[in-house]
Amino acid sequence: MNKTATASQVAVIGLGSMGGGMARALLAAGFRVKGFDVNPTNLEAFAAAGGTVAASAALAVQDTPILVSVVVNAHQTENVLFGAEGCLAAMPEESVVISSATMAPEAARDLARRVEATGRHYLDAPISGGATRAAEGALTILAAGSKRAFTMAGPAIDAMAAKVYELGDAAGTGAAFKMINQLLAGVHIAAACEAISFAARQGLDLARVFEVITGSAGNSWMFENRIPHVLEGDYAPRSAIEIFTKDLGIIADMGRSTQFPTPMAGAALQLFLMTAAAGMGKDDDASVARLFARIAGIDLPGQV
Repeated sequence: MNKTATASQVAVIGLGSMGGGMARALLAAGFRVKGFDVNPTNLEAFAAAGGTVAASAALAVQDTPILVSVVVNAHQTENVLFGAEGCLAAMPEESVVISSATMAPEAARDLARRVEATGRHYLDAPISGGATRAAEGALTILAAGSKRAFTMAGPAIDAMAAKVYELGDAAGTGAAFKMINQLLAGVHIAAACEAISFAARQGLDLARVFEVITGSAGNSWMFENRIPHVLEGDYAPRSAIEIFTKDLGIIADMGRSTQFPTPMAGAALQLFLMTAAAGMGKDDDASVARLFARIAGIDLPGQV
């Protein structure tokens, strides 16, 4: 992607691990970035990176043609756009919403319809890649929307992504693709955590297990990415357990509504729910390994 500098202005709402990284990538590409988040710590980090902190979401988007919304779900996105202090009414008429929250396709279609009814544009643009890639401007973006939405969002998208998949002109398609990704991601994380915990039960050297599996056919991107968290005993949230209780829950709802069975995703959902119920909902999603360790009475690195 061409990340040439530009003087354009962008607002980013939601400055957590993903949104904060995306804002930094936009700043590095030469954008003037205004941002808002309900978490003061996130605002401080954004300001330290050179962003302009707004007192509210609505103030962040004034005179700003591009809004990047990086909140948790459809409900929060709706509040960002249409709530009491929502952004949409404060945005210029010829502007675009880049909506990056993971949500059900039906929710994305509804939001797009309501945004476009105001004369503004909506790009259904969920993201994948993690916080490090977000800060590097190297995300994968799964985007769907009108040609005008793509044109208006293009420079910002290029600054935030290494790969952009243009998936058609119908909002909801990007969201559907993201849910396929999340089904696989959740199942692979659960499987990786089960495998490394099973290895611990066998008394194996876990660092050696990691070395062997990452060079073998059983490897996965999630095993390679998440198991180092287990080996280091570091469960600070890069992506939290609660993300997958949400996303796999959406998949369960989608399967039920279309009468399609999702047994693997359902099993993974139960593991994430059990991990959350054990008090680890806000911890890193590799904490599923800690759940297995507690059930089996085994020790993992870093456990006290």
